[in-house]
Amino acid sequence: MRAQLHPKQSERLAHLRELGILDTEAESQFDEVVDLASKICDVPISLISLVDETRQWFKARVGLDAPQTDLDRSICSHVILQDDLVEICDTTLDLRTADNPLVMGEEHIRFYAGMPLISGEGLPIGTLCVLDTEPRVLTDLQRTTLRVLGAQLMRQMELRLALHQAAVLRDEIDHRVKNSLQTVASVVRMYKSRVDNAAAIEALSAVERRIDAVAMLHQELYQTSQSNRVSLAPYLVRVASLLEASAPSNVRLDMDVCEVQVESSTAANIGMIVSEFTANAIKHAFPGGRRGTVAITVEMSQDHSEMRVHCRDDGIGNANPAEETEVTRLGQRLMQAAALQIGAEFTLEARADGYHLNMQVPMKDAPNAELAAE
Repeated sequence: MRAQLHPKQSERLAHLRELGILDTEAESQFDEVVDLASKICDVPISLISLVDETRQWFKARVGLDAPQTDLDRSICSHVILQDDLVEICDTTLDLRTADNPLVMGEEHIRFYAGMPLISGEGLPIGTLCVLDTEPRVLTDLQRTTLRVLGAQLMRQMELRLALHQAAVLRDEIDHRVKNSLQTVASVVRMYKSRVDNAAAIEALSAVERRIDAVAMLHQELYQTSQSNRVSLAPYLVRVASLLEASAPSNVRLDMDVCEVQVESSTAANIGMIVSEFTANAIKHAFPGGRRGTVAITVEMSQDHSEMRVHCRDDGIGNANPAEETEVTRLGQRLMQAAALQIGAEFTLEARADGYHLNMQVPMKDAPNAELAAE
């Protein structure tokens, strides 16, 4: 007797296809389930059967060679019409199975028990089932085992779907954010090329550096497995590399950053400060082609309660102090604002051996602050 169609057949089939599991390769996590079900229920055959439009396909199987059958041979298509375990102790005595080719033919199936695999929306996609060539009755433990394994299988398949959908969404967001940042950066560069006011040019340059830093931060966030934390060292190296590419040959950048993961907002503001200090040093600390180095150091305190950031250059320092202008004040205000946002103590001073910036950043998760970058 062929089963009737499920009342929500189109929705059920759509969800089955959405899961992306039909006609996939064998996987150990599914094979292990049917092997366990077969042993616990003491039967020779166990299947994860997915009921498609014209066939039932076996994602995993024990004791049966065929990878699929047509629906005329499908007992599982009857089971998906129910909400709970179906146990047919003698298939020759049940109207649903008495004329089934698996019962009447050489397979000689005499026992069947199946747990429908039902999605969170109440849509059955198939069953976890066990079969035998002799009539029998399951124990309470065996029935409970099939119910639990069936529920776990459905959760596993839906979790895989959710992870896939999240990855697709993340890729789409990544693409849109990159395009948006590139568009904004292009507009900033266009306006920068059209103005001749020093303060305006410096302000636009600062915006451009911030956009670049945000783009680097986005890339680090995209590559990490933690949604709101990034590894600081590779992020600052990316930020510095953009500045180094535009630096004259007489200026070198040195980076020594400890392995630590921080919140994205903390990384963004540290990146802003490092970027502004380095850009100002490249522009003002080494006049006349003077050779020099801009060094960035980030280390954790011994008790991991704070992160210490030290930026310095070995340029002219206070030997020949330049007159403070709106341009230089802008850079300082940007750095002070960034430090304030992360609750950091911030000092900037000119010495005989160059400019020194020191900052102490409090760590919110002090006991676990220093973590290896993933």
